[in-house]
Amino acid sequence: MAVCDIVNTSAQKVGDIELKDELFTVEVQTGILHDVVCMQRANRRQGTASTKTRGEVAGSSAKPWRQKGTGRARAGSRKSPVWRGGGTVFGPQPRDYSYKLPKKVRRLALRMALSARFGEGNLVVLDAFDMPEVKTKEFVKVMDNFDFDNCLIVIGDDNKIVHLSARNAVGYKVLPAEGLNVYDILKYSKLMLVQSSLAQLEERLMV
Repeated sequence: MAVCDIVNTSAQKVGDIELKDELFTVEVQTGILHDVVCMQRANRRQGTASTKTRGEVAGSSAKPWRQKGTGRARAGSRKSPVWRGGGTVFGPQPRDYSYKLPKKVRRLALRMALSARFGEGNLVVLDAFDMPEVKTKEFVKVMDNFDFDNCLIVIGDDNKIVHLSARNAVGYKVLPAEGLNVYDILKYSKLMLVQSSLAQLEERLMV
């Protein structure tokens, strides 16, 4: 089994923990990680981009001038796509970009992302993250103890005090264990797991 130090918020070692090989020593395949990240980004797209066709543009449908005799090119409508202010040809329309990959692939990618951070030495296990009150300055002070300026913190439960304290701190994000995903793990260079979140991750991923 993989062994990792348990540290406190002062970055002092307080013990050891054995991590499941099935979660933290999986062979990383960048192709699978890429597929899952693309899926997540596609699912987050709003898909609200919209253009008007010549049938939707406001304006008269009368013929601007007679077909022959003016010396100008023939024209049938002011809504023509070749005219300024006319309709758009083959422009974007509202659509749903989301799609799903198999659940086994998504779980495998999450295990690979965790393994990648552990293999790089960028994984930290914290014994607890307790804060008496919402204070961004205190949160940043804890991160400074680890010399982290870019980190994803995974907590076991929805600790609103920690979440609100990190909200205005640039470069940090707090997620509950159930919300952990591949995109956020790869986006942040460091990964901090509160010890209470490990059991939830094992329950979620070792199925």
